[in-house]
Amino acid sequence: MTTSDAPAHPLSLWHDDPTLVPFRSTPLGGDIDVDVAIIGAGYTGLWTAYFLLKANPKLSVAIVEAQTVGYGASGRNGGWCSALFPASMKKISSLSSRDEAIRLQRTMNASIAEMGSIVKSEKIDCEWKQGGYVSLARNEAQLVRSRNEVAGWNSWGFGDEHLSFLSASEASERANATNVLGGTYTPNCAAIQPAKLASELARVVEKLGATIYERTTVTRIGDRRLDTDRGTVTADVVIRATEGFTAEFPQFHRAIIPMYSLMVATEPLPAKTWDAIGLAERETFSDKRHLRIYGQRTGDGRFAFGGRGAPYHYGSKVSPAFDIDDGVHDMLRGILRELFPAIGDAEFTHAWGGNLGIPRDWYPSVTFDRATGFGQAGGYVGDGVSTAFVAAKTLAAEILDTESDLRTLPWVGRHSPNWEIEPLRWLGVNAVTQAFAQSDRDEARTGRPAGIAKAVWTMIGH
Repeated sequence: MTTSDAPAHPLSLWHDDPTLVPFRSTPLGGDIDVDVAIIGAGYTGLWTAYFLLKANPKLSVAIVEAQTVGYGASGRNGGWCSALFPASMKKISSLSSRDEAIRLQRTMNASIAEMGSIVKSEKIDCEWKQGGYVSLARNEAQLVRSRNEVAGWNSWGFGDEHLSFLSASEASERANATNVLGGTYTPNCAAIQPAKLASELARVVEKLGATIYERTTVTRIGDRRLDTDRGTVTADVVIRATEGFTAEFPQFHRAIIPMYSLMVATEPLPAKTWDAIGLAERETFSDKRHLRIYGQRTGDGRFAFGGRGAPYHYGSKVSPAFDIDDGVHDMLRGILRELFPAIGDAEFTHAWGGNLGIPRDWYPSVTFDRATGFGQAGGYVGDGVSTAFVAAKTLAAEILDTESDLRTLPWVGRHSPNWEIEPLRWLGVNAVTQAFAQSDRDEARTGRPAGIAKAVWTMIGH
């Protein structure tokens, strides 16, 4: 690591933004009784409150947050609002039907424009820019995957409005990276400043009538009640919206595991550098490697770039210490410099990370039990910005018992199996990470699709 590459600030780029106006509220001040209590002031919790109060302004809604609004993945992510859904169409259809799988994906696609419309109408300044998502093929194996991916979507009845194949010149015109052989493009993705979305949405929700209690830790989720370190919340409905922090509750310890995804950011780059790189429409970008990377051109002209590779920590442990991993952050800087040499000796100013939630079958869910008043949504596998939006709208319809096609989508009412006990899940999850990393190295060297990665994807259910 060079001096210029050393992380200069422990905060995420998004939270260190001088134009961010953080939402601030006081902790719970004692026992309260409300209609709906929500655990977690991330996107799922905030959007659920939004849709509930839009439909019924008379509801009393409390959101209880252990830290601050947008503290978790909602405020630290890569800033993609994409239509990606973690479970494959094959898996979704096998557990429902072909038509239902298609309906779910079309709902995801429509959610991008719908969220963009709400962002505009509610005057939420989150640097929204729907420039789409370009995924580059940079070796022959990745090029094969690009063609197969487009052909696969075509077989499900989706055309260029969902995903199109790009030639080498077309892909390079969007993102002028090294060794580009082709790629894919979807218009169904927007770049955002995620911490701004969380803070601004919290202000909108508060104006609608919800009360947000920050720095209030839920110690136990009971029957229609939450025990916290600052009082008890009694409610007709309790919604768990805790994603990567779910494992901290004993009764849900094996429901979702926390995996860490890390990010780096550069200083603002000059216009001539961006002229060489592209991303003129602020397209989000990645390539077709198995161990996922993701990036965007920020509103103030930086690269914000992240990827997987950090280990799963034994016992589903969560800690701020895991937000920094010098080896992984150094790897990310190297990948970005290799992708776009035009950045030259630009300084990397930020390095951060955070956890995301993964269910055992990589299939998110939305559930609500009217008999107990308990509901939850999550397991987004890192694709949670738009997925949380759709999940929250669904939860609101479930809670209010209103007619909505969302309530019959094939992720509603389903339950993923629990993760294995330790040390099995520690061994298995980290083995998968290593298998993907080795597969990417093999494909870069040989240009041939890696059999081990195919086997792992099949095991996962893709």
